[in-house]
Amino acid sequence: MSVTITRDNLNQETDNELTVIDFWAPWCGPCKIMDPVLETLETQYEGKIHFGKMNVDSNQDIAEQYKVMSIPSLVIFKNGKATEKVTGVYPKEKLAAYLDKKLAETNSEK
Repeated sequence: MSVTITRDNLNQETDNELTVIDFWAPWCGPCKIMDPVLETLETQYEGKIHFGKMNVDSNQDIAEQYKVMSIPSLVIFKNGKATEKVTGVYPKEKLAAYLDKKLAETNSEK
């Protein structure tokens, strides 16, 4: 299960080799479409990628800091530093292929 990310635990929760934070809101239809996709991927990548969710309604300043202009947006962190952002709804297979690529990049940087 993904961790709820707030301004209080953001640094701690992104201090991993690879972290994916889902910027979402309860009223966002596309976010609801992405929920089961992300839940499946969390299970698939357990132990390899850390997943979190941040509600933009209560963390607008953080969303602005990472240039999240529309949701759902996934911000990819490597060792605590935001490196990329993916916005929109993606099929599980396409997102899995993207995450595989990010894992391969992370492993090759070791």
